[in-house]
Amino acid sequence: MFKVKCLEKSEKVRHYPFTIYHLPLNNFQLAQLKQTSSRILGIDPGTNILGFAVIEVDGEKVDVLEIGVLHLKDKGEHVDKLKEIFLEIQEIIERYLPKDLAIEAPFFGKNVQSMLKLGRAQGVAMAAGMTMGLSITEYSPKKVKQSVTGNGNASKEQVADMMYRLLSLKPGKVPLDATDALSVALCHHYQNGRPVSSKKGGWKSFLKENPDRVK
Repeated sequence: MFKVKCLEKSEKVRHYPFTIYHLPLNNFQLAQLKQTSSRILGIDPGTNILGFAVIEVDGEKVDVLEIGVLHLKDKGEHVDKLKEIFLEIQEIIERYLPKDLAIEAPFFGKNVQSMLKLGRAQGVAMAAGMTMGLSITEYSPKKVKQSVTGNGNASKEQVADMMYRLLSLKPGKVPLDATDALSVALCHHYQNGRPVSSKKGGWKSFLKENPDRVK
């Protein structure tokens, strides 16, 4: 049995209640994890909507402290959006004091201007983390999807569904950009909890050891 504890929504509409859950880990994974708690800030960068999630890892227990999105569409010019991203990310860091920032790398597209703006948003988010002393790690979208779903080509909806299943979140209650950010944070936890180059374990092992967790 895992314990679930929800907090009331704050006045800022982007915040959501958090869920405490226990992630099943095998003995090898437990041995790889430090027993002292650590916090990870996951970010899915964007210039109109930026997803974020903060998780705390303490041995075999993972707490989702906060998950949500920053709405930037109405923040004025592009530079104003970048400033808002910088300030908001620093505010989140000050609130939870994470040690690591995991961020999804922009995917390559045909629209050069969109790619440039997205890259700036990512850079500003990373700069906010670096100025606060966080360790920064970048993950490709394919790496994140492979890590949390076992399918590097999974859709946003499939990633969100897996987050709902693993973290006992209420389906449809969390924006897709926020579940993407949560998957980035969880991916970082996975990469630090087991050797990256290991061919063993991973999602197939999880399914084999926990057949009741996925229907």
